[in-house]
Amino acid sequence: MGRYVAVDLGAESGRVQLGTLAGGRVELEEVHRFVNGPLKLDDGLHWDVRAIHREVLHGIAAAARRADGPIDGIAVDAWGCDYGLLDRDGKLLGDPFHYRDHRTDGVMERLLEEIGADEVYAATGIQFMPFNTLFQLVAERGGARLEAASALATIPDLLGYWLSGRLACERTAASTTQLLDVRTGEWARELAVRAGIDAAILPPLVDAGTVLARLLPEIARDAGLEPVPDVIAVGGHDTASAVVSVPARDSDFAFLSSGTWSLLGMELDAPVTSAEARSFNLTNEGGVAGTIRLLRNVMGLWLVQECRRQWAREGADHDYDALQRMAQAAPLGGPLVDPDAPELLHPGDMPARIAQLCERAGQPAPRDAGATIRCALESLACKYRLVLERIERVAGRRAAVVHVVGGGVRNATLCQLAADVLDRPVHAGPVEATALGNVMTQALALGHVDSLEQIRAVVAASFSPAVYEPSADRAAYEQLYARFLTVTRLEPAADDREFPVHDAMHGSCRGTRNAKHSHRPKEPTPDG
Repeated sequence: MGRYVAVDLGAESGRVQLGTLAGGRVELEEVHRFVNGPLKLDDGLHWDVRAIHREVLHGIAAAARRADGPIDGIAVDAWGCDYGLLDRDGKLLGDPFHYRDHRTDGVMERLLEEIGADEVYAATGIQFMPFNTLFQLVAERGGARLEAASALATIPDLLGYWLSGRLACERTAASTTQLLDVRTGEWARELAVRAGIDAAILPPLVDAGTVLARLLPEIARDAGLEPVPDVIAVGGHDTASAVVSVPARDSDFAFLSSGTWSLLGMELDAPVTSAEARSFNLTNEGGVAGTIRLLRNVMGLWLVQECRRQWAREGADHDYDALQRMAQAAPLGGPLVDPDAPELLHPGDMPARIAQLCERAGQPAPRDAGATIRCALESLACKYRLVLERIERVAGRRAAVVHVVGGGVRNATLCQLAADVLDRPVHAGPVEATALGNVMTQALALGHVDSLEQIRAVVAASFSPAVYEPSADRAAYEQLYARFLTVTRLEPAADDREFPVHDAMHGSCRGTRNAKHSHRPKEPTPDG
């Protein structure tokens, strides 16, 4: 038996889970949850990372009280790109900036005029987004904070440092910075220097599954932990941890980590940094066990979250279940937008921004809340198809099934739309995939499991996904997708190559990129 504490930090909330591995199965128990969100200060949006740390300590103490035996390990995962800066004494230099802060506006474009985009992509293989760590650091050039910095710590590594006393950067988290060399797995120091960043602030790198140190004695004492557990570096980037727990039995799958962001991709053995991959703005992020996650960020359920916040400010406080029911009641085929339009990135009046984008494209604005959410969800499903077709094209493989993990699993409407627009089965679950991947990577580090394949077998034995089959009405969803391409002016990844499709039920390769699966339909579970 193994017992592990998984600290899983998201953009809306933080969770501390107690994981137990026994008899080839894993169980999770949430022991602490807290609200997380941006901290508005005079100089912009930040994260109150000290408050997060206090909540983490509360969660560790709660796990110690709930555990029926000693705890073996503790690990932290979080979102990517954001970071804290430490002085020479290891003290934090101010609250970390939030990735949605406006200080990076225009920075990416200016830097890529100094250093060619081809050169940056060839070195890092990372999707160009204005809030990547590279561009955040460039935005701080000449500022007092960066001038005084002795070390950089990504958010999961900063929390791990405060728990263990050892500062190191786990490679999946490092890969989101656009400062890691995708070919060597080491820091791209020459790129940092050319961008005007002191490469000396980049900390030592470690792989997921590295034991950092024992939990600091004072924390162990206050939490009542005896014996003192190890602090372990897992897939520090939350998507890396989520993909670990995809309950796939074969390699012919795509993953969709669905939450505030949607991260859609495929797991590969090596990066793809071709000109075509760069033209599609695909990213090669590090995965656990030496894998590469070829993926693309899509805006995700941020659209729904921000609509909900705006309506609450106006006095209509709909919960997520109510919004989903409204969207289900709205008819198919309303207005569509590009979920990744720059106008939708920052906090604000999201319903009004969606309406403006619709009208700008010659479409009527959504008439009510249900139609607005329906617009967001149909637009996301269409963007998923565009992205997945591009990934399949550059990878030379077709995904026979899409595994959806994360909080978006609860959105049955989006899961079904994804199956319908992608025209392939969608397997939804587990919801707490990130915490599961965190727990199981700790088990791997401590020798309680011996491979990524065994981890996925344990997860598959422990959780049954809901399965969504694509609609038989192909014409309606082909028309929806064609209209999405027209109103957004996005180009499809047209390709007439044939990719073998592995049938997991029969163990053979058959068909082409349009081959149908023979999975038997299953009813969705109550939580979607």
